[in-house]
Amino acid sequence: MKTKYLLLSMGILFIACGRKAEKSTSLGNDEPVPVKVMDIAEEAAQQVIAVSGFFTTDNETLLAFKNGGVIDQVLVKEGDRVKRGQLLASLIPTEVDAGFTQAKLGEEKAARDYARAKQLYKDSVATLEQLQNAETALRIAKEQLRAAHFNKDQNYLRASSEGFILKKLANNGQVVGPGTPILQVNSTSGNNWLLKVGASDKQWTAINIGDKARIKAEALADELEASVFKKSEGVDPASGTFTVYLKLNAAGQSKIASGLFANAVIYPQSTSRSWSVPFDALMDGDGGKAFVFITQDGKTAHKIPVRVKEIQSNRVLIDSGLESTKSIIISGSAYLTDGTPITIKK
Repeated sequence: MKTKYLLLSMGILFIACGRKAEKSTSLGNDEPVPVKVMDIAEEAAQQVIAVSGFFTTDNETLLAFKNGGVIDQVLVKEGDRVKRGQLLASLIPTEVDAGFTQAKLGEEKAARDYARAKQLYKDSVATLEQLQNAETALRIAKEQLRAAHFNKDQNYLRASSEGFILKKLANNGQVVGPGTPILQVNSTSGNNWLLKVGASDKQWTAINIGDKARIKAEALADELEASVFKKSEGVDPASGTFTVYLKLNAAGQSKIASGLFANAVIYPQSTSRSWSVPFDALMDGDGGKAFVFITQDGKTAHKIPVRVKEIQSNRVLIDSGLESTKSIIISGSAYLTDGTPITIKK
């Protein structure tokens, strides 16, 4: 019996002590909570966007023969540097040469027929219609010869500009049809090197044509200056990102090769606004969202949502939610709710 009364007394004492502790660590609804506040101001900072990608050019081309046939020879290999006008590949010319010869013979015959018809018309033997028909036949034969001459030239693939052979897609003796790709070539004449990088939707929105950038690759000793040349208007279905092209501004491009990996930093022209607050001022953080307590009159606390831009070692950058706020509560937030009266500690 004595044990029972002893346990009951200890339980009552424990509850009483707990209530007393609770009362000492919490304040009544009407009693102001002591807090510390900090004045904040909007900061304008230039946004920096880090990206990575591969070097390419703006005019990679698949070269093909206009006419089908049997490949006579491919004179280049992958990785070869080529000059403008250099012969790259050719077809066996037998069929095309035969067509050219036929067109030339047809043009010679039409010229003789026209000369004969012209002489007969002067002698009043041939009619005007016969002379006109002979003249038309000659003009048709000349156009056929011109087309045959053009097709003969198309029997040869030549480099349209200085560049590199990226891929060799056919070999000697292979039968190809009209338009079948034979070689893939990129042009490096002038300043044509581009760094093709991927960007998120938020980064794509911040990037504008002409924004400055710096490129660094492990294979290159120095950083290269560049600018945003163009950006895609849709998402790349393969990578799920937007494509941005950075064009080099400086020289020294002979060290660059197609497919070379590099990192880059883009500096958008537009600046972003933010507010720097202590980490302890944030409440109920979830991803990029959180809450803070502010005071407008120095007497009442208000809970407002904010969006977190960046978390640093002991501070947080807020990019929205504090537009009309001058003071933020940085101490005592754990005891506050929306509308709690406060007293500011120095």
